[in-house]
Amino acid sequence: MILPNLLQEKKLWERGYKVVACIDEVGRGPLAGPVVACAVVITNSKQIQNSGNLKLRDSKQLSQKQREQFYEILTTHKGVWWGIGKVSAKVIDRINIFQATKLAMKRAVKNLAEKLLEQKYSNSYDRRKRRKRSTVDFLILDGNMTIDMPISQKSIVKGDEKVFSCAAASIIAKVKRDRLMVRYHKKYPHYGFHLHKGYGTKLHFRAIRKHGLCDIHRKTFCH
Repeated sequence: MILPNLLQEKKLWERGYKVVACIDEVGRGPLAGPVVACAVVITNSKQIQNSGNLKLRDSKQLSQKQREQFYEILTTHKGVWWGIGKVSAKVIDRINIFQATKLAMKRAVKNLAEKLLEQKYSNSYDRRKRRKRSTVDFLILDGNMTIDMPISQKSIVKGDEKVFSCAAASIIAKVKRDRLMVRYHKKYPHYGFHLHKGYGTKLHFRAIRKHGLCDIHRKTFCH
């Protein structure tokens, strides 16, 4: 099996794109909960290459335990920067899941960019300089879509199986969303969100028939 690697990122770095962000999302199909996107930038490829335990795979090919382990490594690694974007069920119902996915991706990029700016200008009070400077030079998106941002972009089908940063983004997004759905279970205990994470399982459909829809259900998905 060929594991996700840094070839795409390296090609862009060689072309002069210093900050290459890769984006993936999770949660397009569930009946409940948000769609969540993550944008990841590798700032030190040598640190990544020297990390023997970072042989990533797409989050769908990993067990929950493996995802949690990789998540802890990625989110604390000095060579990895990441941002999260979320769009709620109510907004999904209003603008449709395709547009909501792109909005979540844009929010993830903006969250990442803000983190990079905070790091770059952490000792500077020149806020005008921070606002004017773009911190992300290029975007690689998993799938076959682009997003409305003034940044050069490339879409790669099954990018999370091929591109290291996309695989990292898929893992972080998946763990973030799963943890969020576990928290929703505490607020809405009748639906089993901690088990199926909002997807349309038999257990979930039975709960909907018995209890109706709650505030985090996507009404347009359930009728």
